[in-house]
Amino acid sequence: MNALALSGVAVAITGGARGIGRATAKAFIAEGARVYIGDLDADLAETTADELGCQGVGLDVRSRASFTEFLAGVDGPLQVLVNNAGIMPAGRFVDELDAVTDSIVDVNLNGVLRGTKLALPGMLENGSGHIVNVASYLGRVPAAGLATYCATKHAVVGFSESLRDELDGTGVTVTVVLPSAVRTDLVSGVKLGGVLPTVDPKEIADAVVSSCRSRPAIVAVPGWMRSYETAAALVPDRLLGAVRGRLTRQRVLQALDTDARAAYDARIRRDAGASDS
Repeated sequence: MNALALSGVAVAITGGARGIGRATAKAFIAEGARVYIGDLDADLAETTADELGCQGVGLDVRSRASFTEFLAGVDGPLQVLVNNAGIMPAGRFVDELDAVTDSIVDVNLNGVLRGTKLALPGMLENGSGHIVNVASYLGRVPAAGLATYCATKHAVVGFSESLRDELDGTGVTVTVVLPSAVRTDLVSGVKLGGVLPTVDPKEIADAVVSSCRSRPAIVAVPGWMRSYETAAALVPDRLLGAVRGRLTRQRVLQALDTDARAAYDARIRRDAGASDS
């Protein structure tokens, strides 16, 4: 598959006002692309766009009408769609409010399906395009305290690989990016470092941009994380469980700094329309 020349092409990024989305927009702009960012926080999207020199609008990926309006605002054919919007509430699944569960699924999974379905017809008509779905390495491994989040990311990985095969020969490709822990609001209150690989948003942004050139099926960041899958198939369950405990269970269920995470969790509940009752 030929590399996409990014200079002058239209790139749409969801969840583009902060974190990975912002870094990805900046990276594409550096390549000369025409970037359009959408974010649930419309004011922040506009502010970020002004700072970076691109277009920014409000976007609710849970709404087909909102997503349709966002893509309609792209000037010229859309060549790259980056489905980046995502949320990650943490805690015991049994305590998770139904509205929050629904919101995780609707943002992390349905938002990807919805945006891809809307962008595909134009790409197929032009015989060219690239879709990048920002998932997580937790789309390959389980994580206690993040059950619903992991479920959605596993689904995005499966969707991306399946759709890639379905689009074979059309000129349209799909890459799923699997970051380890990224230093953004999503991991606020989680103790990073140690055996938990941690990266910066720029590293994910660079991987997204690079995928437009090589168009691989899967990109892990850092790349060596993919060795986990081979090792997991060979290691006894008890040992594997101990490793997972150090990676996530202790950090999310036992040592989570709820004060540091309070603002993020409150925003997620508000956006989900959830109450604590």
